[in-house]
Amino acid sequence: MNDKDIGEIASWLMQSGLKGMGEADILAGFCEACRQRGLNVDRAMALMDTLHPVYEGRAFRWDGNQVIEREFEYGPSHQGIAAENWLRSSFYHLLTTGGDEVRRRIGFGDPIDFFGLDTLKTDGHTDYLAMVHRFEEGGTIGEMDCFYSHFATAAEAGFLDEDLHVLRKLTPALGLAIKCTAMGRIARTIAEVYLGEDAARHVLEGKITRGKAERISAALWFSDLANYTRISDTAEPDEIIPMLNAYADAVISSIHEAGGNVLKLIGDGTLAIFKARDAGDACAAALMAESLLRQRLRDLNSQRQIEGRPVTDVYLGLHIGDVFYGNIGSMDRLDFTVIGPAVNEVSRIASMCRSADRNVLMSSNFVEALSSSQSNDLVSVGRYALRGVKRPQELFTLLSSAA
Repeated sequence: MNDKDIGEIASWLMQSGLKGMGEADILAGFCEACRQRGLNVDRAMALMDTLHPVYEGRAFRWDGNQVIEREFEYGPSHQGIAAENWLRSSFYHLLTTGGDEVRRRIGFGDPIDFFGLDTLKTDGHTDYLAMVHRFEEGGTIGEMDCFYSHFATAAEAGFLDEDLHVLRKLTPALGLAIKCTAMGRIARTIAEVYLGEDAARHVLEGKITRGKAERISAALWFSDLANYTRISDTAEPDEIIPMLNAYADAVISSIHEAGGNVLKLIGDGTLAIFKARDAGDACAAALMAESLLRQRLRDLNSQRQIEGRPVTDVYLGLHIGDVFYGNIGSMDRLDFTVIGPAVNEVSRIASMCRSADRNVLMSSNFVEALSSSQSNDLVSVGRYALRGVKRPQELFTLLSSAA
């Protein structure tokens, strides 16, 4: 491979990273370009840690001779079999020794001392090169502080000196291209995790101007845990966070499954919206989420009772109305959320669940938006004065909740 070939591949990598091409496609394109120009690489893998609430990182694989899983996400590498494999890996060896690369000519008598080398040798590979490219402090985010890669060949002579030269020269460009795409993925993940999918989409589309908001009509959901204060005062301290997580997962997964968007978690409370062209469809989706939630709560409470852990219920208020949806805050701290009288009302409705002894209450506006068939299972619980709302409001609940 000559300098012109190297330059063409490097240019392709830069363009692919700038375009946001998928990481597995970048790795595949790189390896195939190398093979076309005479570099005998037959298998490759690249991986990088990420910033994600569940996964530690993502790995990408390519094989020139067989179909394999091209990418996968991996969990914590400090426990179980994953920890054992990591401690035996060439990457761990490089990190702990401070090296940048390690080579094993596995077809020529070199030791099979790293995880996976035995499989590579069995599959007919003769040579193996692993590299780590470390990021400086300004280039790291979370645990993403290195680009790891390894390459293997089945060539009879192994990697030639010129092959090693090319891989050393081009792999930093490969890492930069993959990192470019990974950073975009991390930005989307962080935005979705902390803002919610719909709000994250708005923000990533560039709608971050302070005070910029649109007026929308939406079904509003506000829920919190029943007797949370009492439980938090009496339960063991190390039970509180797992309990909050368990019930929050039931609430949030039910909202998402029904097409809603969670905008804010406030302690044990959850604010969400359901948007649709038709108000009745938005309210029907909120009721579907309520039904999904009750099933999840039955299963969750049953399991927690078996484990001897505290159980509770979810109080839920449902309303519909016009709200402003957008950026509110100071010059250097913004929140993408909904504001307006309807938001205040739905939180007041939820707070009345205790007084009305019901686990779900909904406004008359919410009920009126439903079709007659959907409202057949609803019953009035009377008129209530809501704090901060001028006139008493008639509230409704499900027949099953009123029984």
